[in-house]
Amino acid sequence: MTDTAEKVRQLAPHWGVMFVVMFVVLAAVERLVGSLSFLPSMLLVFVVAFGYPPVVRALGVAPPVWQGS
Repeated sequence: MTDTAEKVRQLAPHWGVMFVVMFVVLAAVERLVGSLSFLPSMLLVFVVAFGYPPVVRALGVAPPVWQGS
């Protein structure tokens, strides 16, 4: 298996979980505060996207490609 294919194989489940977490966070926030405009929605998406890898590293479930050297 190529290096790129291996990285994709390791990351695909995490991308899926991150995608679901983004929708859940957006739905929860919109339920609590009402409809969000584009910029606050994007801010939440970026918070999840950049916050997810450190959280899974801290929980010890990060794929090897995300493990710090």
